[in-house]
This record gives sequence, structure tokens and C-alpha cells, in this order.
Amino acid sequence: MPQASTTADGAQPEPSTRERILDIALALFVEQGYEKTSLRDIATRLGTTKAALYYHFERKQDILLELHLRLHALGREALEELERLDDGQRVDAWPGLIDRLIDQVIANRDLVLLHQRNHNAVEQVLDDERNQAENEDAGQLFRRILQSPAIPLDQRVRMMGSLGAVVGVLATGEGLFGDVPIDELAEQLRAVVRDMLGATEPAPSN
Repeated sequence: MPQASTTADGAQPEPSTRERILDIALALFVEQGYEKTSLRDIATRLGTTKAALYYHFERKQDILLELHLRLHALGREALEELERLDDGQRVDAWPGLIDRLIDQVIANRDLVLLHQRNHNAVEQVLDDERNQAENEDAGQLFRRILQSPAIPLDQRVRMMGSLGAVVGVLATGEGLFGDVPIDELAEQLRAVVRDMLGATEPAPSN
């Protein structure tokens, strides 16, 4: 799941019951598939009853939607950070943001596997109003950033191309690169992205 904030003493806060349900469902959907996982399976692994589960989610499809929206959230923070910068700063910040996006996707690998292994089920939630609203908001934000004529065209193409490389490689990685360890795949991807962006050194870590 996306990285949780820490408490004042630096410790990770205990996840809520709702988040624990989502984490357990994610693991089960990846392990045995969405269709083969029942609400009873999720409740059993959580150590509660199916009736108690209904307090948080009425349908299994509601759980799938929330997990799908977690994937949306991975890139949202980076886009919002870019929007706060001026055009020149956006070009300079892009390599670091792309590098962090790679880290986020790897840290949330199960979300990607969920979509790869349960494509037909995920299709069922794409028409949900919340998902469509998220898509529209993110699309408008992305267009505001990359349609700016103040950013040279070649830079905009490089920025878009590098993002496409990250999404293409990591989102389809299991099917195309399933025999390659994820760390090795990420290293190769970072090198390709640096080449596309004209960067000669790895992006500084934050």
C-alpha cells in the first residue's frame, strides 16, 4: 500500500481495520485471484466474521475499487508537486520525480500484480463514478503540466516518453520480464529513463 505517515516518535501508526481488510484482500487477490476469493476468505484471514466485514465493505467489488484507487494515488502526489513549480523547475524536477515513482511502484508491486492477474475483474470497476472522477482530475492536472508552451517541445516529449517507459515496463513487467528480478529490471529502467531525459547521473534521492 502507499507509504504511511509516521507518528511523532517516528514509528509507523497501526493500520485501521479498513486498511487491514484492504491489505489482506490485496494479498488474497494476488495469491489466488479475485474470482476465487470470497468475503469469507478475507474475514477468516482478518480473524473476524463476514458480518463484521460488511460494516466496512458491502461488496467484494467495493474492496477492488479501493485497491484500484490506491494505484491512482501513487502518481498523484508527484503531479501535485509538479503543479506547484514553475515551468523551468518542472523540467529540473522531473528526473527525481520519475525515479521516486519507480520506487513507489516497486514498493507497491502487489497493486500492479493485482491488475495484471485480475484484468477482467478490474474492468468491472472502471465505470464507477469515483474512478472516472479520479481519472478526469488526474488527466486535467497532467495536461496543465505538460501542455505548457513554456516548456520546450523536446523536453515535453522526453518527459512524456520517460513516464510511458516506467508505466509500460512496470505495469506489464510480469508478462514480459517475469524471469528478471525486480531490482535488476528497475536498474535497467532507470538507465533508460536517464538516457531519454538526457541525464548523465542518477537522479538525486530525497
